[in-house]
Amino acid sequence: MSFTDLNILHWTTQLEWWWYVILFLGVIFVRDVFFNRKHAITHNYPIVGHIRYMLETIGPELRQYIVANNREELPFNRSERSWIYSSSKKENNYQGFGTDQDIHEPNYHFIKPSLFPYIMTDDHPNMKNRDLLPCAKVIGEFNQRKRPYRPRSIINIAAMSYGSLSSKAIESLNKGALKAGCYHNTGEGGLSPYHSNGADVMFQFGTGYFGVRDREGNFSMDILEKLVENNSFVRGIEIKLSQGAKPGKGGVLPAHKISTEIAKIRGVEKGKDVISPSFHTAFDGVDGLLDFIEEIAERTGLPVGIKSAVGRTEQWEYLATKMKERGKGPDFITIDGGEGGTGAAPPSFADHVSLPFFYAFSTVYNIFLKAGLTDRIVFIASGKLGLPDQAAKAFAMGTDLINVAREAMMSIGCIQAQVCHTNRCPSGVATQNRWLMNGIDVPLKSDRFANYAKAFRKELLEVTMSSGYEHSCMYTMHDIEVSMGDSNYTKTLRDCFGYEKKPVHFHGMKELIDSPYLGNQDGGA
Repeated sequence: MSFTDLNILHWTTQLEWWWYVILFLGVIFVRDVFFNRKHAITHNYPIVGHIRYMLETIGPELRQYIVANNREELPFNRSERSWIYSSSKKENNYQGFGTDQDIHEPNYHFIKPSLFPYIMTDDHPNMKNRDLLPCAKVIGEFNQRKRPYRPRSIINIAAMSYGSLSSKAIESLNKGALKAGCYHNTGEGGLSPYHSNGADVMFQFGTGYFGVRDREGNFSMDILEKLVENNSFVRGIEIKLSQGAKPGKGGVLPAHKISTEIAKIRGVEKGKDVISPSFHTAFDGVDGLLDFIEEIAERTGLPVGIKSAVGRTEQWEYLATKMKERGKGPDFITIDGGEGGTGAAPPSFADHVSLPFFYAFSTVYNIFLKAGLTDRIVFIASGKLGLPDQAAKAFAMGTDLINVAREAMMSIGCIQAQVCHTNRCPSGVATQNRWLMNGIDVPLKSDRFANYAKAFRKELLEVTMSSGYEHSCMYTMHDIEVSMGDSNYTKTLRDCFGYEKKPVHFHGMKELIDSPYLGNQDGGA
């Protein structure tokens, strides 16, 4: 065959290929013009109109990686995510050439350093362990529970259920929590095998009573008691009244998401939608809640607390009044900010229902402060507090512990794709798709969460010591100033929120680590 023949064959092959392309585009053209009734853009601009929808599909990625600057994105901007990612990988998490933030913008906060920072002696516990930072309070001590609990870490994993997160994500977080000395909140989806790898566990249930319900879907005290007896690593019980993402709204677990394993863990029937009401049926009102808490504490021996978003204050005030009268009540209160979280929610709920964390926390803390009850309660904070500077502000306002959810997810690979509700999480964290979740290397990711938690505590402790304190619980509301963005310049947290934090009884880090109630010892048992 001559060169000319080869050349003709080549161009003939190329022309055949182009005919296929033209035919394909012709089919799309005909479909867009004559059969498309749903999309005006593609009908009026056949073929090229599809480019608009393609760009819309990849719009979030374009904004995230190309358009937005380091401080623009929400919920977490690139700088915040970069600190979490680099900390989890033990990479350089510093920044150079000063801050790129507008430090004069309204609500920007400043942590006041001391002229003479806190100096550790040679025998100080933090000389050998720079990330050691236990809780300054013992959960359940005031109410004399049978098994009081002092968390070994001030940062812990917030409520995220198996089902909402993949099995490998939950397993990675639990094993990482054991390595870092954190506790792991189960979320309201029940206690799964993936929560049971040695870390201390805070068992949560909500209105669906998953994992502690009878055949009719009612709460069962006997099942809860047996669960605690069979799992010594469960160190506390949390009753979820509401969550920041969708307070006052129930939920539906569709039948197609209920696998045989999830059905067994949650105590539900496979093949049927499961409805979680927006209210509890096991108790009624504040008085019923207090009785319910005491019954659980008596039957299990564990500290019992509540989790809630914040809005109207009448019932919070009534709760404080009844606790003062009875001398009993929740051992801890978790305040969930309205910034939303890992749970999918309608935009109206996620964007507008319930107060953001700092407004919510100050409202509730002030109520219990006026009632003289802050010493009885361990206050747990949740709502974008997984960065040391935000945590310092929370501690100055009265927080005792920090719970992190999305930050924990990012430490094990979440890229803030914001498709948690679609079952298409590209990193395998918030999905039940087996192919996607197989991208998670559990040993590696567990190390990464542990690295993040340790880096968080280390940096928070360094910031704390720069202010002249040994422990973050010692922060006061005069140690943080907030920019007003006007001629008032800055105000202290005391001036902004109108109360003075009650000092926490703290007698040195050594007393905390010598506590008989300190958690995560001997594999969490």
